[in-house]
Amino acid sequence: MDSMKLSPCIGLSFDGQCEAAFNFYERCLNGKIAFMLRWGESPMAKDAPEEWRKKICHARLVVGDTALLGADALPGSYESPRGFSVMLNVDDPGETERLFHALAENGTVRMPLQKTFWSVRFGVLTDQFGIPWDINCEKSEK
Repeated sequence: MDSMKLSPCIGLSFDGQCEAAFNFYERCLNGKIAFMLRWGESPMAKDAPEEWRKKICHARLVVGDTALLGADALPGSYESPRGFSVMLNVDDPGETERLFHALAENGTVRMPLQKTFWSVRFGVLTDQFGIPWDINCEKSEK
């Protein structure tokens, strides 16, 4: 099994806010939007209502060696996220604090960032776009 690499695909669904969310994540996570395709520019343009043509059919944000994918679901097909969270593991407690507070902007803190028995910093939030995040820093403070 040495030739296998498991890379879970994180694809986030939005109700018309994908572009705003990915611009926000690019800024918060110091990532880079590598690709953004609008419904009206895609081969599936005929499937999208006229008012949805400028919404995002597929987006990819690269953070380090990981990609976060997203799209605006077609009208009437969006379902709010449930049963998962995006986990950020960070080595530096200061960067953990920065990320947590940046992602929590206009969102809902579910568990404030705090020391736990497994971590020097851990917190849970749902961002302003309805995406759940767990932020974790296992390294000890020096």
